[in-house]
Amino acid sequence: MRGIALVAGVMLIAAPARGQSRPLAIEDYYRVVTVGSPMLSPDGKWVAFTVSRRTEATNADSSAVWLVPADGEAAARQISPAGVNATSPGWMDDGRLRYSSRGRDWTVRAETPDSVTAVVVIERGPDSLRSRNERPADLPSPDGKWTASIRDVRPTPRPRVYASDFEQRHEERFKGRQFDWLRFQRDGANFPVPNSADPAVSPSQEIFLSGGGTERQLTRLGLRPSGTQWRPDGSALLFIADSSYRNERSYEHAQIWSVRTDGTVRRLSPDLDYDYGEASYSPDGKWILYTRQISTDAVITRRMDNGGPTDLAVIPAEGGPERILTADWDYLPAGARWSPDGRYVYFTGGIGGTNHLFRVPVAGGAVEQVTKGERRLAGFSFDRGMKRVAFSVGRMESPADISIADIDGRNERQLTDLHQGLTREVALDTPERLSFKSKDGTPIEGWLWRPYGYRPGAAGAARYPLVVFSHGGPHSATGYGFDFKLQYFAANGYFVLATNFRSSTGYGEKFLWATWGGWGNKDGEDVMAGVDYVIARNPVDPARVATVGHSYGGFMSNWLITRYPDRFAAAAVGAGIVNWVSDYGTADIARTKETEFYGTPWNQEARDLMIRQSPLTYADRATAATLFINGEIDERVPYSEAEQMFVALKKNGVPAKMIQYAGQPHGIAGSWNNVHRMLNELRWLNTYLAGAAKRPQP
Repeated sequence: MRGIALVAGVMLIAAPARGQSRPLAIEDYYRVVTVGSPMLSPDGKWVAFTVSRRTEATNADSSAVWLVPADGEAAARQISPAGVNATSPGWMDDGRLRYSSRGRDWTVRAETPDSVTAVVVIERGPDSLRSRNERPADLPSPDGKWTASIRDVRPTPRPRVYASDFEQRHEERFKGRQFDWLRFQRDGANFPVPNSADPAVSPSQEIFLSGGGTERQLTRLGLRPSGTQWRPDGSALLFIADSSYRNERSYEHAQIWSVRTDGTVRRLSPDLDYDYGEASYSPDGKWILYTRQISTDAVITRRMDNGGPTDLAVIPAEGGPERILTADWDYLPAGARWSPDGRYVYFTGGIGGTNHLFRVPVAGGAVEQVTKGERRLAGFSFDRGMKRVAFSVGRMESPADISIADIDGRNERQLTDLHQGLTREVALDTPERLSFKSKDGTPIEGWLWRPYGYRPGAAGAARYPLVVFSHGGPHSATGYGFDFKLQYFAANGYFVLATNFRSSTGYGEKFLWATWGGWGNKDGEDVMAGVDYVIARNPVDPARVATVGHSYGGFMSNWLITRYPDRFAAAAVGAGIVNWVSDYGTADIARTKETEFYGTPWNQEARDLMIRQSPLTYADRATAATLFINGEIDERVPYSEAEQMFVALKKNGVPAKMIQYAGQPHGIAGSWNNVHRMLNELRWLNTYLAGAAKRPQP
């Protein structure tokens, strides 16, 4: 069994020695299981979670509900029936565990072993739990006097009128698509997307109040409330709504609203140029907590050179000046919630490649980090009194498991070890964390996976090829989480480098927006600094370097092979933009160009910038053999982007190949597709990173 050590309150699991294990194989992809976000019971005694498995025969994932005691005295066990898909575990107020399966809700009592198999069916009724896609559930007030509900208020249908029967026949015979609205595309949705500005498609919603045998309409705003909740004393309701949601030329900037039980409505958010979210009352009802960030419309109008900070703030429940809680914290807070006594706000955030739990005093003071360690924690779930917290723990050398700790981060205990069968048999590398400086001296963080069988300093050691991986976003980050593909490349004899180049999250606001107006410039220099750093310190053959990535990582790969053509022998480009001008009108995120490129293609300054930062502009310089990968119906980075660069390389005599996945959007899904992709990417790398004498000629 793997050794387990407790260091500074953090559970550390020693990686298996390579000499005792075999390299990762592509068939192992179907052995990796994924744990879903844990749900800690209100009394803090149990943790429920899901375990998902890939099934090769069906190309589908199956999910089961598991349960483990929070004291760790017993092993985790599956409580949903074998062979049946089960999802969405959650705890009810009476301590029963609920989950969904076969279109119904089921409950089980964790304390009684016999109840594990004796489930009870809950027929869906007006008071039952609903899915997110159904009408919002009724909201009883804390004092039990009222029940609030949110309802669609649809306009009177207007029948279509035809000039003649002849016209009607030909309209009804039409086969195709018609639309006259701007927001007609969204990746992963049917085309065209229904018109959200049409009241018949997206009707306004109003809040209704019932109690004492009567019912009345509480609001008449013509908006669509979300995140609706009662004030603890039952005197008012709080919600978020965007008053411009029908303006198709405006980007979202939701505001905070309240409505009293007498129908008095107030907009509480202080600035219309900000986008507000995640609003919640303090336990005593005197304050409102929320997130705020300057709106996209304001960024565009002001021609800002950054996207501004994302902050947590509070405001008096009756309105008044706001207090920014994270003004001196230079990162991105998320998932904020009040402590039961209202003294602190707990939230999550990423620093570097990690993700942890933090807290900040509401009365003012510095942000405090609660959990620690070089790992990525997620899915935080608290007991009723917020004395304990459960979470998943992500590491690079193994898939995630579930742990629990006291609310101050102490007494952490790992509750599951679901991957020991895989990690005992297979040698999974623990990447080396790198810290190096870019061309202009900016410090950059990265990680290096080593080839299977590699022994540092071994006499007569061979020189290895290097695969450079770039993450998507660009405003995201490579972090402490298991990546099968990168482990797979390393298992097949490659060094693998991943960098958190400028524009990555987790390194402060200046770093986050450093590439504004110049995507590819500074971040490209960061990547190349990492390549030079690795080559200088490891037995890497500089003539056998490849770049891979998806989305922004695909753009980065296109940029690297055109701007640093003598440094790369091969590339595997997933959904990578090559032409920002064409991308503006064919992709579903015009906002990225309107903000970080300062405008639209019909604005000369913005157009010149788009052309200057487009890899297609420099396609004549590329020499790297390039594999292009795209989803057939990708609306985020349309297939036409890959097609343009494919044609350019082929015209210039550079080896290139296209793989298009049928019916797939931007995030190419399905185990069959993912395995097929990895097999082809590895085959491409093996072909074009072989010795020069072995490479096929174009």
